[in-house]
Amino acid sequence: MIGDGQPCFITYEAGATHNGLESAKRLVKLAFEAGSDAVKFQVIDPDRLVADKGALFSYEVLVDREKELVEKIEEPLYEILRRRYLTAEEWKELKDYSDSLGLLFFATVCFEEDIHMLNELHCDSIKIASSDINHYPLIQLAAKTGMCIQIDTGNATIGEVEMAVDTIRAEGNERIIIHHCPSGYPARLESIHLNMIKTLKQMFPYPVAFSDHTPGWEMDVAALALGANLLEKTITEDRTTRSVEHIFSLEPKDMRKFIKAIRDVEIALGQSRRIFEGESLEVKKKNRRSIFLKSSVCKGQRLKDVEIDFRRPGYGLEPSMYENLQDLEFKRDFPAGHMLVIEDFC
Repeated sequence: MIGDGQPCFITYEAGATHNGLESAKRLVKLAFEAGSDAVKFQVIDPDRLVADKGALFSYEVLVDREKELVEKIEEPLYEILRRRYLTAEEWKELKDYSDSLGLLFFATVCFEEDIHMLNELHCDSIKIASSDINHYPLIQLAAKTGMCIQIDTGNATIGEVEMAVDTIRAEGNERIIIHHCPSGYPARLESIHLNMIKTLKQMFPYPVAFSDHTPGWEMDVAALALGANLLEKTITEDRTTRSVEHIFSLEPKDMRKFIKAIRDVEIALGQSRRIFEGESLEVKKKNRRSIFLKSSVCKGQRLKDVEIDFRRPGYGLEPSMYENLQDLEFKRDFPAGHMLVIEDFC
């Protein structure tokens, strides 16, 4: 279950940072060992997707881990995508491996054949990239499978998001997750616009996710606090790998720390109402004050005629009750220092 009232769902994205089946399987294992809820990949056929094999793509790579020095490089997009290519048989092996660990398996699709393949593999959820937000034939076919459809909205207008959602619903599929996905590798702070999470939650009755493209997990903690129901975070075996997206990905040593940080914040967020129980109620009583007798009193005296003081702890009559109780008479004698309770009066 993903949504309000449920723990934040954590997906580790490995689609951009593997370089073949064995690399992908290692990332699946790392995601499982860290405690993620799902692992996600990208089904890509670069020969079919990229028309211009020489078109360049620029991105940053990490060249010095200690000093966080980066270098901007360019290479053909085709070559980048080709490193991620897996055959249908390899996808089946990867999905079976994920299943054997009990880890949910998500994948982004590019073509109709990808949807058919993932449907046959009983994939747990299909994702539509933000660049395909207006690819209605692809969205329609994905929706018809009945699987949960996740849609990225990084470069989409609100109107385009509404159209994509309507396209899915028109096929009778209400299993929708809407991702706020800032662009950039890594994303610039000025382009993240985390408040869009609140906008999407107000506009749509579906879970809203945050796909993070920044180093660390500050943005994810903020997204969680703003109501994100799912966090998607890219993972890598080595941030210094000279390829796209590794620079802002989590390495093995940080994968479990990330999840613990999110779970800790969930606990700290607590309830939207003040509820005191257990230890917090006890602390509250110890720190509050009660009405104490400053001097001894005799039976029949009224509260307003005796000297009182307000002291800790707060197990007796509260100071706020004093004005309303002043005309009450004591039912017996009491010594100085006595903490008053309602049973002390007639």
